[in-house]
Amino acid sequence: MTASTPPPAPSSRATSFNAAAAQYAQNRPSYPPALLDAIENLAAHPLAGSRVADIGAGTGISTALLHARGARVIAVEPGAGMAAQFRRTLPDVPIVRGNGNALPLAEASVDFLTYAQSWHWTDPDHAIPEALRVLRPGGALALWWNTYALDTPWITAQANRVQYFFGVDMVVEQNGASRRAADPSGRLDFARRQLRWSRHVPIDTHLANIGSRSVFLVHDKEETAAFLAEERNLLLKLFPSGTVEETYEVDLLLATR
Repeated sequence: MTASTPPPAPSSRATSFNAAAAQYAQNRPSYPPALLDAIENLAAHPLAGSRVADIGAGTGISTALLHARGARVIAVEPGAGMAAQFRRTLPDVPIVRGNGNALPLAEASVDFLTYAQSWHWTDPDHAIPEALRVLRPGGALALWWNTYALDTPWITAQANRVQYFFGVDMVVEQNGASRRAADPSGRLDFARRQLRWSRHVPIDTHLANIGSRSVFLVHDKEETAAFLAEERNLLLKLFPSGTVEETYEVDLLLATR
């Protein structure tokens, strides 16, 4: 398949998820239990009973894990479509509209501030001061991403095809997000952990997962459908059983106030 048109602006990509909230909720991967263990170990504080604000909560994938851990969670989400899906998924968890650059939270009001797959949509020059404002003394800012396991050949090959067709380097975007998370003010010192995990899913679930990424959502629908159809054929040759193992490295950054 030949390369397509130039990639769209980041602003349109940031709001693209609202129209695909159900697809996002049904097909995006969650996170391993070891992630929450690592957060607690680095913060030296349990999540159970803690006041946690999950920012850019989306459809509630990370919020659900925090809530199940016993945290008292409030979600913050800027998108109407994502927030509506969140309310269907987690009707008993409070959610407010807002974003990390201007948090709708009181000063020194939370023990943990979490960003699952969402910090890269913020401006750290604003988001860091906001984090420091709303965290209680000793509170923790935790940022994490599911990133590509680049030692898995088929995953790297697929990322290269996405880059060629869409003009966006998904490896840099996904695996480089945490490297853009440094505190420009120098007021936070991030510790880092990486956790490997995987899930086995049908090929169609995998394609719906990658198709829920912003670069796919804002692209021409016919071109995107053609790319995914060709990708399905390629994957069926590699995985005739119809099931793929998606392998991830969770990249966790945590700093305490």
